[in-house]
Amino acid sequence: MTTANPEQSFGTNPTQVRESDHYQEEYVKSFVEKWDELIDWEQRWKSEGEFFIELLRSRGIKRVLDVACGTGFHSVRLLSAGFDVTSADGSPEMLAKAFKNARNRGLILRTVQADWRWLNRTIHEQFDAVICLGNSFTHLFAEHDRRKALAEFYATLNHDGILILDQRNYDSILDQGFSSKHKYYYCGKNVSAEPEYMDDGLARFRYTFPDNSTYHLNMFPLRRKYTRRLMHEVGFQHIETYGDFKGTFDAHEPDFLVHVAEKEYQEEDEED
Repeated sequence: MTTANPEQSFGTNPTQVRESDHYQEEYVKSFVEKWDELIDWEQRWKSEGEFFIELLRSRGIKRVLDVACGTGFHSVRLLSAGFDVTSADGSPEMLAKAFKNARNRGLILRTVQADWRWLNRTIHEQFDAVICLGNSFTHLFAEHDRRKALAEFYATLNHDGILILDQRNYDSILDQGFSSKHKYYYCGKNVSAEPEYMDDGLARFRYTFPDNSTYHLNMFPLRRKYTRRLMHEVGFQHIETYGDFKGTFDAHEPDFLVHVAEKEYQEEDEED
């Protein structure tokens, strides 16, 4: 097992660190400073295309809350495309980097540090869409935390709003082993993001950079049906899932899944 970066704190048994709050200790400043090497904004832009922009525009979305803005990639893209964006994250290091990235591109982000589980304590507005991207939702290890966060997202949305949430295709990794085929998300050259340890309750990923520095993230391996079920149980009625931005896909083929959940309430027709 690769030695963890000394700036990160995982204790003597890293595979037993399964706490929702631990991400604060994982996103240390040096890791955040390298995060854009992992993403490669230009390549990510090409691989993703206009998927999210077209998705939002097709639903008449204007106001967007990016609850996992990270270093600001999607916030900057959407702001540049004319959306009214509020950028939130639980990591102050990420927010600082996102604001800097936007400013370097001539934009000013409206940023706020927020914990998803108590989102409405901090955010007192309603939005047409909430986006939670970058595999971020998998930082929540307890089911009650996941339910609470989804309920907060739901409450923040307007009556006809949508939630867009993505995740790694953990079903594929757990059932067939890891194989990054397309690199739609992590496009950086000579940078690797691979699982070091996997079980039904933990996905421990190792991130290695060209200077041989290594970092780790501990995440919960969400299965697709489980994530969709939680969304339904919180109140989202209709959920559509894309695999690597495609509407039709084989279950184990895509690297990433994108769930689009609609809040709008529609009465079901009574059966005869």
